[in-house]
Amino acid sequence: MTTLIASSVVRGTNQGESHGGVFLVDFARQQVQQVIDWNTADIDWQGRGWDRGLRGIAFDGERVFIAASNELFVYTPDFRLLASYRNRFLMHCHEIFVYQRRLYLTSTGYDAVLGFDLDSNRFCFGLHVVAVGSGYQGAPFDPESEEGPAPGNQLHLNNVFCDGTGMYLSGLKTAGMMRFDGRSLVRAATLPRGIHNARPFGKGVLFNDTTADRVRLLTPDKDISFAVPAVDESKLTHTDLDDSRIARPGFGRGLCVLGGTLVAAGSSPSTIALHDLEKVKTVSVVSLTADVRNAIHGLEVWPFS
Repeated sequence: MTTLIASSVVRGTNQGESHGGVFLVDFARQQVQQVIDWNTADIDWQGRGWDRGLRGIAFDGERVFIAASNELFVYTPDFRLLASYRNRFLMHCHEIFVYQRRLYLTSTGYDAVLGFDLDSNRFCFGLHVVAVGSGYQGAPFDPESEEGPAPGNQLHLNNVFCDGTGMYLSGLKTAGMMRFDGRSLVRAATLPRGIHNARPFGKGVLFNDTTADRVRLLTPDKDISFAVPAVDESKLTHTDLDDSRIARPGFGRGLCVLGGTLVAAGSSPSTIALHDLEKVKTVSVVSLTADVRNAIHGLEVWPFS
């Protein structure tokens, strides 16, 4: 067992209330510690999640990067704030990922991915993604210039993953996972609509099939899946809000690989489950809250235990 770090978004909250946080989850001891309570008033309160809560999580040495909707925060391992960075093309950020001295951020509100240079601490790369026919096209831009894409959110890009074969992008409306090799953007896999956290895994694709309430590993010859942990609806709190303001129970988002065949996946109300891909078995579940508004967003292995 290991310790995970998770971020959350609390939908439907009002100004003055906490609308997210960061948690350390010790599965061996079944203990949860909240290390950041997010209650800033300087956000846009419209809509469902909108600007609320904290999003993707990544690490560079002794720096912990945590994204909010339109700002990148840098913390020490004991959660002292070191710095924060904004960019006009960062809107409704979702997942982030570190690869080869850059931190990549999905800018859902611009259908784009931004690159942040980890040595010079500046935004140095932008890629705007558009659907063209049955495929996609990527247009690079300079995020520090005044010229760039207009706000869009046509694809709802929500995940970025990089390895030696390229940059992989996906979102709620992409119906698949794309691969950018520095020159062109191609469909690497066809997937259902309404997904989160898609990434290559072995010979297949690992992702949250959010619409189907399942975590899936799809390979050429297998479809391994796990149901999102069942929720006892009689124990849920804050159920008096209308459906447009809450994350429905069982909404799956947040995914990380612990090593080998063990993966962790998040869901709402904020719950984290460990799944064994080899045994096709859910081996452990920790619930952070019964508040139906509270949904896991970012999820990573905590490297400082």
